[in-house]
Amino acid sequence: MTITQSEYRQRRATLMEKIGTGTAIFRSAPSAVMHNDVEYNYRQDSDFYYLTGFNEPQAVAILAPHHPEHKFVLFVQDKDPEKETWHGYLHGVDGAKALFGADEAYPIGELKEKLPQYVTECDRLYYHFGRDKGFNDRIISLWQELIKTYSKRGTGPKAIYDSNFIFHPQRMIKSPGELEIIRKAMKLSAEAHNRAREFAQVGRYEYEIQAEIEHTFALAGGGPAYPSIVASGPNACILHYVENRRQLQDNDLLLIDAGCSVGYYNGDITRTFPVNGKFTPEQKTIYDIVLQAQLKAIEAVKTGEPYHKFHDVAVRVIVEGLMDLGLLTGAIEEIIKEEKYKPFYMHKTGHWLGLDVHDAGLYKHGKEIWQTLQPGQVLTVEPGIYIGPNIKPVEGQPEVPEKWRGIGVRIEDDVLVTESGNEVLTAEVPK
Repeated sequence: MTITQSEYRQRRATLMEKIGTGTAIFRSAPSAVMHNDVEYNYRQDSDFYYLTGFNEPQAVAILAPHHPEHKFVLFVQDKDPEKETWHGYLHGVDGAKALFGADEAYPIGELKEKLPQYVTECDRLYYHFGRDKGFNDRIISLWQELIKTYSKRGTGPKAIYDSNFIFHPQRMIKSPGELEIIRKAMKLSAEAHNRAREFAQVGRYEYEIQAEIEHTFALAGGGPAYPSIVASGPNACILHYVENRRQLQDNDLLLIDAGCSVGYYNGDITRTFPVNGKFTPEQKTIYDIVLQAQLKAIEAVKTGEPYHKFHDVAVRVIVEGLMDLGLLTGAIEEIIKEEKYKPFYMHKTGHWLGLDVHDAGLYKHGKEIWQTLQPGQVLTVEPGIYIGPNIKPVEGQPEVPEKWRGIGVRIEDDVLVTESGNEVLTAEVPK
């Protein structure tokens, strides 16, 4: 289950049409050291991968639609039997052309020599200044040299534009090929959550649940989309809790936020349930507020609606619920406007999802204009209420009674925007 080379070609063609007489430069992700000389498993830069499907480090992709012959160029590591013995087989220059559709390919060591021929005739450079500081500096130096000699040539880039702004809107709309892989990632995510719910019981440790989840991913050829959160009891009130060391106790809630990655595409699901199978009255009350907030928010995910609407819907349901419990007091509009609910609900209700867990794409255009939802976009809907043991309400709001403290609930699904409304892609997990 992979993206076809014809789709990669179409992606590049779409972007090249936008950049016109410019040149776009994309850098592969750098390798990262875990400790001493041990590296993390390599993960390609998402933009680079989206355009090329090429999954090796030390590579550069050039899109130069103005060039008469070489519109797509790859600089890659050359074949080297000794290096391959230690680190694995490389595609090399020939593979870059034969397997990945490059019009021309060069060894990465020739980048300094060959790159100028693809930028001296363009009118602007498109490049995103990313994690590789050394390569960022190389792009700036190249542009400065071209500017110095511009008066003699009369050609060359007058400016560097961040490629994200012209390119990322393209990534926001998922193709049928992408959606096929996304559905697979979400199916495996759902299977792992269902397995975790069956496996969890009083006396087990959070890391045991994590192991079952990630074992399910691995058996199907996937892996964690992000560090799995398995948070029991008061740990559920920590948004990015990843220690996963606590032993599950009777009357605990267990919050699991975990997703599977397949072909770099990601699932992202959160469920919260009682470890012993039965909510306490307080847990059930908070859970029902979050569930209603999530269901109402999902209803608001529709083509043509502004991105923020489903968040606003969730906030209102949560505020109303907390006011009914006496945990918030005052006028509801004032509470919402002044964000007095933030000690209980401090994050947004969702994010874009795709090749990155927090995927590419703007949420707003300027200060006032929100992104409009469109068919093919995939996003999460994940409201929550977190009443930490040491919660401190904003000034003027009541103290939280002890019976509510330590309850944390989040419910998250992945939702596809469709022509007629939406489709919940993670509905196989009960809530």
